[in-house]
Amino acid sequence: MKLHHLKPAEGSKKRKIRVGRGESGRRGKTAGRGTKGQKARSKVRPGFEGGQMPLQRRLPKLKGFKNRNKEVFTVINVERLEEFDSGATVTPEALRELGFINQRGRVKVLGEGELTKKLEVHAHAFSLGAVEKIKAAGGSVEVVD
Repeated sequence: MKLHHLKPAEGSKKRKIRVGRGESGRRGKTAGRGTKGQKARSKVRPGFEGGQMPLQRRLPKLKGFKNRNKEVFTVINVERLEEFDSGATVTPEALRELGFINQRGRVKVLGEGELTKKLEVHAHAFSLGAVEKIKAAGGSVEVVD
């Protein structure tokens, strides 16, 4: 077999239909578009609904977007940690067991309120105020991955 013997498979190549080439031909005069009307004339742009208010203008314009990769934290304040015994270790699992937080996911400790007990706090994130208050009470802070 040589290059000049190659040819496309049977039925794979179709000739383009040339419309509007004289009235005697099958697709002459109106060129298969019927008679009159907007579709018989030039192009109708995509989304055009015949003068009716189009869908993209009927829907409300919503501002902004929702970031699908946003880090969502369940927050707990330092004052809620006061309910633990002095010297206890506070972990996200312990917080869930006691019902302080009910969501799955990451936990962030915020600095609202006062803390008088020495606690060892493990969480995914801390605010600066929370770290200061926990350390001022004699406790320690550990960031969990």
